[in-house]
Amino acid sequence: MSYRKLGRTGDQRKAMLRGLVTALLQNGKIVTTETRAKEVQSIAESLITSAVKEADNFESKQVTFSRAKVNARGKYITINKKSKNGNDYTVRERETVTELRRVDKPSRLAARRRAIAYIYAVKDADGNNVKVVNKLFDEIAPKYKEKKGGYTRIVKLGARRGDGAPMAILELI
Repeated sequence: MSYRKLGRTGDQRKAMLRGLVTALLQNGKIVTTETRAKEVQSIAESLITSAVKEADNFESKQVTFSRAKVNARGKYITINKKSKNGNDYTVRERETVTELRRVDKPSRLAARRRAIAYIYAVKDADGNNVKVVNKLFDEIAPKYKEKKGGYTRIVKLGARRGDGAPMAILELI
């Protein structure tokens, strides 16, 4: 996918670019070298474009499912039952619920899966999972729905102090 080698082997380069794209989509901007920024920009633009194309490609459906009942404290409610051979065991009490849920159409689901395959799973400072793909499809894509491209901007910063590498900020517009 990438055209620049960036002084790395293929697997290292791919991992670095995936990490930078994930950080860009999660935080909205990253500071990196100019060449890395240009590579990340092309990858991020293609991911955002596929999300924008599928922005409204879902439907709302009534979905019926079964879930375990929970008391006021958030604990599962259990019931004692007797098996055929006379043994006692506990079972979580269940309830059937019907909700209106958003269901992706096949092409949106395929685009979401392609994004999931590329974007890393991320945890926040508290150790909770952050759904970067949900952010891409639910927050970033609707924002750019009217735009035909150019979702990111590179701002050049100058040379890095240690080795003189040209630095840049890559940000979502």
